[in-house]
Amino acid sequence: MGIRQWTDGLRDGTRPASALVAVPVALIAVVTVVGINVPPDVHLGPFLAAAPALTASFAGPRLTASVGLLAVLAQVIVAVNRSGLTDPNHMFQIGALVLISVIVTIFAGLRERNAAEMVQLRTVAEAAQRSVLRPLPVRSGPLRLASVYLAAEAGAQVGGDLYAAARTARGTRLIIGDVRGKGLDAVSGAAGVLGAFRALARQEEHLPDLAARLETSVAAHRIDSLNENDDWSTAQRIAEDFVTAAVLDIPDAAHELRLVSCGHPPPLLLREGRAHVLGAAEPGPPLGVGTLAGTRPTEDVFAFRPGDTLLLYTDGVTEARDLSGCFYPLAERAASWQGVEPGQLLELVCADLLRYAGGRLGDDAAVVAVERLPDAG
Repeated sequence: MGIRQWTDGLRDGTRPASALVAVPVALIAVVTVVGINVPPDVHLGPFLAAAPALTASFAGPRLTASVGLLAVLAQVIVAVNRSGLTDPNHMFQIGALVLISVIVTIFAGLRERNAAEMVQLRTVAEAAQRSVLRPLPVRSGPLRLASVYLAAEAGAQVGGDLYAAARTARGTRLIIGDVRGKGLDAVSGAAGVLGAFRALARQEEHLPDLAARLETSVAAHRIDSLNENDDWSTAQRIAEDFVTAAVLDIPDAAHELRLVSCGHPPPLLLREGRAHVLGAAEPGPPLGVGTLAGTRPTEDVFAFRPGDTLLLYTDGVTEARDLSGCFYPLAERAASWQGVEPGQLLELVCADLLRYAGGRLGDDAAVVAVERLPDAG
């Protein structure tokens, strides 16, 4: 079972409508029994209207209409056992209940249709995202890799989290990033960055030059996304798009890694029971902003020895909150999860993260683990 399917299983905690319908049915039963036995001047019929209204909040039009019909039959039973169906009070209560049941059934149908449209849109967006966000290879030279993408809570739009690896003549290059915004625009931006990275990772010898080319690519993609028919707000949103990214070069022959940070959260290096934050000395601005800032990317070099594990992530991980509003302490938790392979490490991270956030994330998150294997021979 893949990590994505495994994390989907962690989220599965929803109750079907067939189980929830027991609540309005129980309400109808209680009101019917009590309504028959209370004094003649006490009328509980209006409480029956709550049953179809409650059902409409979680069920479709058919189940809502069925509960509404059951409520009307209950009101008829109460009327027959009291003063009869010809009693004007009971007639008005039955008529009002029928009207309310019809109205909430219509609204349940509208809600179900809108929900189906939202599911379809999200499915299309997720399919587009999966088509550009391919899983990382399990091995790349002396490296063992694993990756996972965690979608945000149900109903949230997909985001622009991205990652990719490219095998070069001297080693492996990696990128992890996050496109500003949500939905298909963010997926399109991520596709542009990933396409540029895959095309340029083997062409540029030096990592800062690769980052500079990616900066140019993001700026060009932003210009190409503008349309003369866009309204002012759409054009402004596209013009302000940017991508936070960390670009890495891990050579096969040297126990080191090179990092260019473009406004992205710093990687974590797991070594000997500790988590070291690989903060850039001079982090650059996000891609899409560097041209305006007039800066050139700079690289930092860190030791990356056999047995070390590198953890890359997007801010959807570290900005997840618990019930008290505290951010997820990734470095603290990751320090205790050493000595396991990358795939197992990501399972531990995902399980702990979802428990910490109550099973739902407020933003999409991506995590990549890279382990340097012992030298051959």
